[in-house]
Amino acid sequence: MSRGPDPSLPRASGEAFVALPDEAVRAVAGPHGRHAALIESAFDVHVETPGGGVQLKGPAARRTSAHRAIALIAARVALGADVDESDVRAAITSARTPSAGDTQAAPLPLGRRGVVAPKTSAQGRYLDALRTHPLVFGVGPAGTGKTFLAVAHGASLLTRGEVDRLVVTRPAVEAGERLGFLPGDLNEKVDPYLAPIWEALNDLLGGEQVRRRRERGEIEVAPIAFMRGRTLSHAFVILDEAQNTSRLQMKMVLTRLGEGARMAVTGDPTQVDLLNRSDSGLSHAVSILEGVEGVAISRFSASDVVRHPLVERIVKAYDADEADRS
Repeated sequence: MSRGPDPSLPRASGEAFVALPDEAVRAVAGPHGRHAALIESAFDVHVETPGGGVQLKGPAARRTSAHRAIALIAARVALGADVDESDVRAAITSARTPSAGDTQAAPLPLGRRGVVAPKTSAQGRYLDALRTHPLVFGVGPAGTGKTFLAVAHGASLLTRGEVDRLVVTRPAVEAGERLGFLPGDLNEKVDPYLAPIWEALNDLLGGEQVRRRRERGEIEVAPIAFMRGRTLSHAFVILDEAQNTSRLQMKMVLTRLGEGARMAVTGDPTQVDLLNRSDSGLSHAVSILEGVEGVAISRFSASDVVRHPLVERIVKAYDADEADRS
């Protein structure tokens, strides 16, 4: 790979050279040039990665926006985080709306994964809230990283010894009262409803460590019904799919917090599966607890979706339809 041009030399009209470490250059280029192609398509610029930096060709305003996206990618590399296509798309979105704020919250250290760093401004604010508040609500559409970041934060606290247990609970609305008819012990009955949690934990910590910690009781699954009457001390608690809790269930879970405990509550108020949608505990809790000392509300929107780019467009289409109906 040849070295890039000397950045001190005059540039031809419509060109700019961004000096970067080689590792950042590789991240901007991506496998088979896919990341660079995404940047080119998004900003209608030409991207070259000759080594020593990135060469941008195109109108000045478009080069400036592309430069912002490249700077966000390079900052992620500097944190030690991996860069995949979802990270590049998130950097592109942030570069288009620079007023949205800084995404660079401090990364979470995790042994197997290295570090977990926020992809969007909303994720950065969410991670900051998880660090500074004992109770955090992550509210917004699917694919915005609410659950994954809550699991990552809890796993980080657990591996650093800052909490004794990671406790995960989620309503099994689809099964109603039929959990008892499912085969197996309690974990086997509940696990199908907690698949996203286990996938995240296995990705972050590795399957063997998750198994060992689960056997020692350091990672625990608990159906909402089994939370009643307990006091959870020195634990990080995740209540996932919280839009499917009733108001009474939500109050019961929130009041389980004991000494040294912290909690993340995640959900999408537009995806309520309860027969009586107005009884959803998530929207009610957010409405009465916002502004209460120790409580943080982190809101996500369709622009924060970090899954397949089509997911963002699907969410926006449904949001528009809901607005028209209202």
